[in-house]
Amino acid sequence: MRRIPLLFSLIVCLISMVALGQSAEQIHEKAIVVDTNNDVLSTVTMEGLNIENDLTGKTHSDLARFKKGGVDVQIFSIFCDDRYGRGTAFKYANAEIDSLYAIAGRNPDKMRIVSNPAELMRAVKNHLLAAMLGVEGGHMIENDINNLDSFFKRGVRYMTLTWNNSTPWATSAKDESAKTFNASPYGLTDFGKSIVRRMNQLGMIVDISHVGEKTFWDAIQTTSKPVIASHSSVYALCPVFRNLKDDQIKAIAKNGGVIQVNFYSGFLDSNYQKRVTEFIALHKREQDSLVATKAPDYIINSFFSKKYPKETLAFRPPLSLLIDHIDYIVKLVGVNFVGLGSDFDGIESAPQGLDGVQDFPKITEALLKRGYSAKDVEKILGGNFLRVFKANSR
Repeated sequence: MRRIPLLFSLIVCLISMVALGQSAEQIHEKAIVVDTNNDVLSTVTMEGLNIENDLTGKTHSDLARFKKGGVDVQIFSIFCDDRYGRGTAFKYANAEIDSLYAIAGRNPDKMRIVSNPAELMRAVKNHLLAAMLGVEGGHMIENDINNLDSFFKRGVRYMTLTWNNSTPWATSAKDESAKTFNASPYGLTDFGKSIVRRMNQLGMIVDISHVGEKTFWDAIQTTSKPVIASHSSVYALCPVFRNLKDDQIKAIAKNGGVIQVNFYSGFLDSNYQKRVTEFIALHKREQDSLVATKAPDYIINSFFSKKYPKETLAFRPPLSLLIDHIDYIVKLVGVNFVGLGSDFDGIESAPQGLDGVQDFPKITEALLKRGYSAKDVEKILGGNFLRVFKANSR
């Protein structure tokens, strides 16, 4: 007799799971899914791989997997690190922009580069990937405001004021936290503030990911438009220099901006870097060889992740930690100020189950299981960013 209630409970559970799956699929399909940071151009395309091909197992991204993951709007990061400077950074950035235009030109049935909200909505309506451009690091304008205008004319719609490296006009989070940059005072110079004001005039979103706290507050006080943090997470949950503190999160919300949560394990899980450091120490000879080449930390971490995938897989945190960061922001300032900035193909590790852009639907399902309404999920997936994009467009 006891088997009947048990069987009934199992059936109800299965029906609920199926209903949730269908609901998540429908909500994900209806939403405009926006990812504000993907490094596939600099880490893959510029090295000779083609995202028009199936790159499963090699990258986080390719055109077919963007479609599979229901990604409607992808902002492609235009990136080079601090090894590029005057005479090289602007040129390299333009080469990356050229690569995206070439890919779009070869695939008019799959994607379209868009530069304003109306073009974005037309692309989405026509089931095309709306491709946008974001310059990740103010060093790429090479201290010339005319280069900023040039980027805008080519379709760039946000610029991260700094990458990890400071510029003569803005200090980065890495340098401010380590106190390694010879600047007094830290923050934005008068020229840096003029860059922010020019971005506002053009309709280019000010991105405050990577910037130091002093630069952050100077930017907030200077901008007349909502800002974004294109790929940052929560300092209170994972205290690393790249994450945002509570007062910064509140300031972005007051500004009307949005925090696009980063998927990087090291920005989500406070124990991740310790595990990685301990693992790399077991391979000191390889580490020393890479350090001798002056390879940046992100390249060294990527090397070990690719060479020892089974070992490093165990370091990846659960997907629930990503949702915890979203939850934290929502509870602190509300659901209107958070979105997604994966950093795919710029990171060596993301939470379990997020193996590439094809896995964005898992986030929708996790948010629904956490109790978010369909309306709120749509805001997080992309609606909040679209509001900021419209507010910055002329």
